[in-house]
Amino acid sequence: MKSNRIGVVYSTDPDFKYTEDKIEEAATLPTQQQQLRVAIDRKQRGGKVATVVTGFVGTVADLETLGKKLKTKLGVGGAAKDGEIVIQGELKDKVIALLVADGYKAK
Repeated sequence: MKSNRIGVVYSTDPDFKYTEDKIEEAATLPTQQQQLRVAIDRKQRGGKVATVVTGFVGTVADLETLGKKLKTKLGVGGAAKDGEIVIQGELKDKVIALLVADGYKAK
């Protein structure tokens, strides 16, 4: 049986309570307060062009929801991870138009 006590091997204290530091996600800001940056990226992509949206403040689930919405409306692939949304292709103007239509501040 494995224990979920990461890093604790043994404690001589009979009243020892193992607590794990939990990282809290930032609450998602309203769309009007989001300051999003949209850029074209060619680095580390095998020569292929991608549109990258950064600056989203909120939960991972909300980031993935916004990424899925953008990918669906544009009809392209991409990913939402590490605090940014990557859209395949050079679609900066279309992404900015969609974000502004949804109420986000995008540059």
